[in-house]
Amino acid sequence: MEDKGIIQLYWDRNDQAIKITADQYGYYCKRIAQNILNNEEDAEECVNDTYLNAWNAMPTHWPEQLATFLGKITRNLAFNRYKYNHTQKRGGGEITLVLGELTDCVSDKDDVEQIIDRQELEKAINLFVRSLSTDKRNIFVRRYWYADSVTKIANDNGMLQGSVSKALERMRKQLKVYLTERGFEL
Repeated sequence: MEDKGIIQLYWDRNDQAIKITADQYGYYCKRIAQNILNNEEDAEECVNDTYLNAWNAMPTHWPEQLATFLGKITRNLAFNRYKYNHTQKRGGGEITLVLGELTDCVSDKDDVEQIIDRQELEKAINLFVRSLSTDKRNIFVRRYWYADSVTKIANDNGMLQGSVSKALERMRKQLKVYLTERGFEL
């Protein structure tokens, strides 16, 4: 079924929407959650919560791209679960490395959110990512959206791990310069 049909099922409050969403996007959402949490049970719970959140959000919001909409919900839930697990001295996984790599580019301080309009920052980052070549964009998105390991990205692209790491390092530096030139204080 096409995305518009699935979204219409949500709007019609038809229970089949969740089943079809699980069939078509369950693996996608679980991969996102699993990469962040590195825990099968927590990832499964985040995916199930994604369906509930989609069910609750759809009557007032018609997403342009269902996969992106679901992926964003899953990521937010997984990050919240990660923070909870990390606070409880449980956790681990690739997300610690991913977040650490981006700390020089995007600060996580509360006062930054008050100064910088989040939507403008997101727009600037999206423009930066779109400006990358297809290969670089793939590496960047796999690392910082899907939280794939450098090893997995390298293996899937027939590259050396060092080459992927170096490419990510260069892109982070480019992103930092790009954002600084646009007036974002990092």
